Amino acid sequence: MSVLRDAGFPSFLGPMSKIHLSRPGTMFMVVHLNHADRRKSAIMTKNCNNDYKLKFSLEEEYPDLSQHNNHMAKVLTKDIYNKLRSKSTPSGFTLDDCIQTGVDNPGHPFIMTVGCVAGDEESYEVFKELFDPIISDRHGGYKPTDKHTTDLNWENLKGGDDLDPNYVMSTRVRTGRSIKGFTLPTTNSRGERRAVEKLSIEALNSLDGEFKGKYYPLKDMSDKEQEQLIADHFLFDKPVSPLLLAAGMARDWPDARGIWHNDNKTFLVWVNEEDHLRVISMQKGGNMKEVFKRFCVGLQKIEDVFKKHNHGFMWNEHLGFILTCPSNLGTGLRGGVHVKLPKLSTHAKFEEILTRLRLQKRGTGGVDTASVGGVFDISNADRLGSSEVQQVQLVVDGVKLMIEMEKKLEKGESIDDIHAILTFPRDTPPCSLFSYFFFSFLSSLLSSFSCTFPYLPVPPVTSWDQTST
Repeated sequence: MSVLRDAGFPSFLGPMSKIHLSRPGTMFMVVHLNHADRRKSAIMTKNCNNDYKLKFSLEEEYPDLSQHNNHMAKVLTKDIYNKLRSKSTPSGFTLDDCIQTGVDNPGHPFIMTVGCVAGDEESYEVFKELFDPIISDRHGGYKPTDKHTTDLNWENLKGGDDLDPNYVMSTRVRTGRSIKGFTLPTTNSRGERRAVEKLSIEALNSLDGEFKGKYYPLKDMSDKEQEQLIADHFLFDKPVSPLLLAAGMARDWPDARGIWHNDNKTFLVWVNEEDHLRVISMQKGGNMKEVFKRFCVGLQKIEDVFKKHNHGFMWNEHLGFILTCPSNLGTGLRGGVHVKLPKLSTHAKFEEILTRLRLQKRGTGGVDTASVGGVFDISNADRLGSSEVQQVQLVVDGVKLMIEMEKKLEKGESIDDIHAILTFPRDTPPCSLFSYFFFSFLSSLLSSFSCTFPYLPVPPVTSWDQTST
């Protein structure tokens, strides 16, 4: 035990204390204490690598963030770094583990990335002095006292089964889920990752009916099979983004990674990518109602099976569903529609229209890809502070409105009358914006067009970016 005390462990360790190696540089100990003739046990975490760093001063260890443009660099002061650098979560995840991806990737002057990740469920609490202001900045002023709302009742979605098929090519809804009892992909070991895969296969293969399907491990796929699935938007590729690589997402690739999908290939689950699970409902055409129903029902079935195995999903009332990247906290939901907007996308106000509607655009190839033929992937920009139903409702109503704008431009007509509704101050709460939308103008302007913007109790937008790690 003298060796342990020399390493910095408390002097009250008893002779029955045991050391368990968790991840490199981290030891867990079952510590037995004698108190009032009774033996007590406690769990302690020791990150030896972090202790070694503490031999160096704050000035020697504080990262140079002078050329960085991400939320982490904006928030992380020397005081915060000094306060948190000696802390670690129960799995041994440290402050430097959180911020390394943002330190290694300064970003672009005009693109604000997040710059940090979580390593386990406890990261958001242990390092809250860092995460809370980042979450506030990234999620429109979301406060530490705010509570997230969850609504996975698909019947609460109004409309969505009538998006114009002449413009909408496909629809999808996806989210991520983290399984309680495991660390996140940024830090988990090979054995833990394989345990996540094994549990996921058992759970997913128990589904039946519309959700009956099969699991396909990446390591058993040929290059040709992988390329085809990626081209069809069914499969994820090996991470090549420096943001993901620096966060440890690609370790041991493709070990314990794979895809499960139902027989119709309309319901998919990615295993051990950026999150433990990435759940996707998708199909051709514009029936978002059907896609969202399948998403909600399938997600509930999966959660029920995991709970039977004593592994629920990470969730709390403040942050909603806990995921690896702070940008995905809350619902983790992205409701995307591939829609043709060749005229509107060249309009001078296109970017502003998207921002006012709380939507964002991508090329059909994903993040940072260009549009082909005027086709864009339009999705919700918000994740935290509003429910799944509210976020999908935004997509449905926003896409309907943009299609009407596209039709007017095709006829050579102006859309200034519609755009005038959107010229509110940038910090106007969404509830005020959409109430005005619905009650004062939209119903008369688009009398033949059903639009049902909901009341959205989400925080005002005080800062805006459309990027994620």
